Amino acid sequence: MLTEFSFTSEFFIYVLDLFGTVAFAITGAFKAIERKFDVVGILLLATITGVAGGTIRDVILGRIPNSISDPTYVIVTIASGIIIFFLYSRLKKHWNLFLKFDAIGLGVFTIIGATFAYNIFGLNFLAILLAGILTAVGGGILRDIFVNQVPIVFVKEFYLSASFIGIVVFSVILYFTDDLYYATIVGIILTTSLRLIAMKYNWNLPKVKNTD
Repeated sequence: MLTEFSFTSEFFIYVLDLFGTVAFAITGAFKAIERKFDVVGILLLATITGVAGGTIRDVILGRIPNSISDPTYVIVTIASGIIIFFLYSRLKKHWNLFLKFDAIGLGVFTIIGATFAYNIFGLNFLAILLAGILTAVGGGILRDIFVNQVPIVFVKEFYLSASFIGIVVFSVILYFTDDLYYATIVGIILTTSLRLIAMKYNWNLPKVKNTD
């Protein structure tokens, strides 16, 4: 019974990780097309955006990166890039689609990264926070740098804040219930929802006022 639960839990996390990879790969493809990249550039940026966060996470946690050990990750990013390449003319008017996929990717990768750390270190909040944040923002930062743009994480203040709140709630649920499924689903929904709401209502943290 324990083995069956472990297998089910691992498969559940694996599917969510692939889903987050696809979501971020789509944002990479969108950005590449907007910046007039050729098809190779589109596929490359889609792949970098989709797998970079998880790769950074795995290296820091001392694991072989999933993007290297499992070719499925690269396959789904390339497939996502190809699909967006052919459908972009129909989707370009729906810029909100890019933002929604970015929010979904943020929510999924934040909590999946936190889950990886939890499975290794248990309820070590600093490890969970570090893994969650790195997984969530690594790919997006590289995506924006490659298109010569200030990374969204530095200018959209409720980006990291949404991740942080999601990780806190994820950790609190695990502390009191030890229910990984429930904590994961709630964390993803909460992080994604906070990001979407922040975009809709233009939530921002205080900035230094420019007196010039």
